Amino acid sequence: MTATAEAARDTQAPPPEGPRRERGRPRPWRSRLCRWDVRYSPYAFVAPFFLFFSAFGVFPLLYTGWASLHRVELSSPDHMEWAGAHNYLRLLDDDFFWNALRNTFTIGVLSTVPQLLMALGLAHLLHFRLRAASFWRVALLTPYATSVAAATLVFVLLYGRDYGMVNWALGAAGIGPVDWQSGRWTSQLAVSSIVIWRWTGYNALIYLAAMQAVPDELYESAALDGASRAQQFRHVTVPALRPTILFTVVVSTIGATQLFGEPLLFGGAGGQKGGAAHQFQTLGLYLYEQGWYDFHLGRASAVAWTMFLILLLIGAVNAVVARQLGKTR
Repeated sequence: MTATAEAARDTQAPPPEGPRRERGRPRPWRSRLCRWDVRYSPYAFVAPFFLFFSAFGVFPLLYTGWASLHRVELSSPDHMEWAGAHNYLRLLDDDFFWNALRNTFTIGVLSTVPQLLMALGLAHLLHFRLRAASFWRVALLTPYATSVAAATLVFVLLYGRDYGMVNWALGAAGIGPVDWQSGRWTSQLAVSSIVIWRWTGYNALIYLAAMQAVPDELYESAALDGASRAQQFRHVTVPALRPTILFTVVVSTIGATQLFGEPLLFGGAGGQKGGAAHQFQTLGLYLYEQGWYDFHLGRASAVAWTMFLILLLIGAVNAVVARQLGKTR
């Protein structure tokens, strides 16, 4: 480029500059939008849950409590007559209610205690290195994934009086056949075995996850001190799993209080009665019988709220025990 061209270029006036916007500085409306997004987006994300929970959880609970204070029949649910605490007082004089409460407690103990003990033992076995560990873990979870109806119908066949496999095994051992559905203890043992079969593997995996969180240094120190595997399990694993054990006890107790599908299907056509003599009728079956067979929705609502109060009592006991365990650690 020649010197003349360079001089002409330098003498040219620069183009007029318009209003400049500083780069890197957000616009005011974008800044406000960003603040609103950070502040209100979490509420928008959780709002659907609370809407559905209010519609299908809180409202039925409150409506059931309101209905428990009235005389209301299934044939005319829109007609309510104020009864106050009559439905609750009637439960105190109802022998079938106390029978259902005793049966619920008995089946709960028969199913919860062996279930959690077996789950703890299985988790301890799976905690050590085994061949095909993933296969065994999936196998433990298979009963939990099985339908309640399918599992119960299979157990009904197993406990059949005439052709059941359980009576066949008892006969091979020299024991006579047992009518599992007619006896009080036999029927409750049969129903409890269904619950144990379905939930043992689930609780075992919960215990296994908790065991894997225990530091290996504790086991190594115990091994250096000469502790066997049984002693390590007793003095290292069980104390470390106390919060998890308490959690599974509470959850299993709540599930036992609400037990419904297994005894209903085990009883056959009259399953809502829990047998001819109500020998394995639970609180869930008693509620079902009052509301959908006797058409007394007010009484059924009172039973439902009584079960809810029992669950609140269980939760309160859980909180007290957890607090005491926290103080002793």
